[in-house]
Amino acid sequence: MKKRIFSIRLQLIVIGCIVFAGGLFTACKKSNDNSGNTPVAALMAFNLAPDKSSIGIKLSGSDLVQTPLNYSGFTGSYLPVYPGNMTIEAFDSSNTSFSSSSNSFEEGKYYSLFVVGNNGSYSNLVVNDNFDSLSAGDQAYVRYINAIPDSSKPLVNITAGGNNVFHTNAAFSTVSEFASVPAGDLAISLTNESTINASRTISLEQKKVYTILLLGNPAATDSTGKVQIRFIENGGL
Repeated sequence: MKKRIFSIRLQLIVIGCIVFAGGLFTACKKSNDNSGNTPVAALMAFNLAPDKSSIGIKLSGSDLVQTPLNYSGFTGSYLPVYPGNMTIEAFDSSNTSFSSSSNSFEEGKYYSLFVVGNNGSYSNLVVNDNFDSLSAGDQAYVRYINAIPDSSKPLVNITAGGNNVFHTNAAFSTVSEFASVPAGDLAISLTNESTINASRTISLEQKKVYTILLLGNPAATDSTGKVQIRFIENGGL
């Protein structure tokens, strides 16, 4: 199966730009293939901690990206990382490490790193994106992460064509599996019937893979930190 998400044998990927429009992040990406065969894994990283306006990320002491990730931002594409066990550290704008963990990366596999938390309590969530199990077909694929640092378990309701894709109460830090959905409109709602209420409809393209970001702080008084629904395109199959 040919995947357009990431060329796993690239020795170097340079991010050209990251654009945000209507809640969808996408990337202008330039690749520099030196025809090398260095084994690598692939990692996409997100800053979903509402009180961290920008963060840096290091893997075993080396910067993952040169430019800090603003809150709700991400790396824009999958970046190559060496296989094996890596220490992951997130740093705030004062270059102070505030979250540390470790993860073993397997050659040829895709991963997402979500830095989540609020008010002094943070964690690094690393998930295997399992693209090898996704069939191209004419469908789209979608998953969600609940990155809202709240003790309630809001109801996540995601429907396509009138049918439930997800209908479940999701605790903070829940990351769902990818689900196959028909291309077209996807309706998303999120509520705990109190402090969390958000909804939106997005449009999906066939053979594309998406992650829905449920983020924000229910106690926030500013528009930047409020609960909201965003989404990114991981790539195509």
